[in-house]
Amino acid sequence: MAYMKEDIEVYLSKLDGWELEEERWLVRKYVFSSFMKGIAFVDEVATISEAFDHHPLIHIDYTTVMLRLTSWSEGALTALDFKAAQQYNESFEKMCGSERVREEGKQRKR
Repeated sequence: MAYMKEDIEVYLSKLDGWELEEERWLVRKYVFSSFMKGIAFVDEVATISEAFDHHPLIHIDYTTVMLRLTSWSEGALTALDFKAAQQYNESFEKMCGSERVREEGKQRKR
C-alpha cells in the first residue's frame, strides 16, 4: 500500500542520509574511499534487493553510489522502500563504519 505524505515524513526522519525527491523517490548518495569499495557495496545492494525482490536504480560515479527507490507497482513509496533503504544503510555501516570513525578521529586531531 502506498504511503501518504505524512507517513513518508515520519519514516524518512528515521532514515539517515535519505531524501525525498518529487514526492515519490527515496534517494541517497553513499561516498566511498575507493571505486572498488563502492562496487563491493553495489554487490551488497544487489544481494539485499534480490532478497526483497525490490530493486533500486543505481548510479555509480567513481567513489559515489547513488540509490533511488520507489515502488513502481504502487506508483509511490511503500513500506518495502523504507525497509530496503534501512538495509542498505546497515550494509554501508558494516562496510565503512570503522573507516568513518578513523576519518573523524583524524579531523579532530588537526
